Amino acid sequence: MKETFVKELKKVELKNPILIEGLPGLGLVGRIATRYLIKRLKAEKLAHLYSPHFPYYVLVNKKGSVRLPRGTFYYWKNENGENDLMFFTGDSQAQTIEGQYEVSSCILDFAKKHNVKTVVTIGGYRMEVKDKPKVITAATNPELLKKALKAKAIMSPTGNPIVGTAGLILGLARFKDVEAVCLLGETRGYLPDPKAAKSVLEVLQRIIGFKVDLT
Repeated sequence: MKETFVKELKKVELKNPILIEGLPGLGLVGRIATRYLIKRLKAEKLAHLYSPHFPYYVLVNKKGSVRLPRGTFYYWKNENGENDLMFFTGDSQAQTIEGQYEVSSCILDFAKKHNVKTVVTIGGYRMEVKDKPKVITAATNPELLKKALKAKAIMSPTGNPIVGTAGLILGLARFKDVEAVCLLGETRGYLPDPKAAKSVLEVLQRIIGFKVDLT
């Protein structure tokens, strides 16, 4: 394997889809939030993404068979709304700088192939949290940022770097005619943080306009 590629599992036509991305990172906020939505909405697998920039091991299942680390695209058809949803999550982020750019670009290219025009990335924001975790946001255009702030997110401090796939997708989206917003849940980052993930999902629901039981 010399480069990142996507193996499509089925062909689907999606209605004005929005991509929600959440990979492992600080507090596993992105992965927890995205996988919760996939499970609650019973989203279906669409494609797998493989890359030589993922860690060099294989994962073993209960039957003793193995597979490479990968990312997976899912989709959910929204029968009662204007936007279907596409999700991307996985076992790991890319482990190199070059790999981060390559994987992020590949995610966007596959999303564009399915007519995605809006991407939401989810991650963690390192902070000593005393009460309910807040949600920090940044976006590629003022309109999308306004939506996030109206949904009770807080604007990211000036000059604050958003590291990893959650940030790079925002940067690369500008070159691919896609709008993107990042939602970062405050977390100490040491352990999986479902409370931070819940805060992000509350904001996300207000932005997109769908409802999922978060209790």
